Amino acid sequence: MGGTFEIRLMGDPVLRQRAAEITEINGRVARMVDDMLPAMYEAEGIGLAAPQVGIQRRLFVFDLYEGDGPQTLINPEIVESHGEWTYTEGCLSVPGLTFDIVRPKEVYLVGLDLDGNEVSIEADDLTARLFQHELDHLDGLLLIDHLDKAERKDALREWRSKLAQLQSGAPGPAASGPVPLVGRNSAAG
Repeated sequence: MGGTFEIRLMGDPVLRQRAAEITEINGRVARMVDDMLPAMYEAEGIGLAAPQVGIQRRLFVFDLYEGDGPQTLINPEIVESHGEWTYTEGCLSVPGLTFDIVRPKEVYLVGLDLDGNEVSIEADDLTARLFQHELDHLDGLLLIDHLDKAERKDALREWRSKLAQLQSGAPGPAASGPVPLVGRNSAAG
């Protein structure tokens, strides 16, 4: 590892595979987290799942910029959810596009921290949405999977245009600033 990872974009097959459980938390996992954090911060994100940097392991990092600093969840699982909430979401793997996504408003999540300690978190609003979004990545799902057929078709058409912009080096999504959910400057919403 050693260095900042490149964030994979929609269309990369690694984003469509279910990530494997982490069976041993060791120095290698800690180094992976150390390398993921700069990628998340450089992209001005609030969360980043391992598959987004090409690693097929059930782990994500996040920082809600509330003074707790970066955190890691290993083998996370939502065991309970309640309510419903529509929010405009963006994704570091689909830069420049946002969608109104309906998700549960509250979740109860369990997993492990970097020391191997069990973690259980009751979360609502943005934190609950962040956990659900990153868990989707661990399961090989993307934002467009939450859209109806017509919306998905439009989103894919728009994505092809954005991707062509990105690949040509033309000013693209980054020029417009961070997007809701993934952008730290837009945490309120």
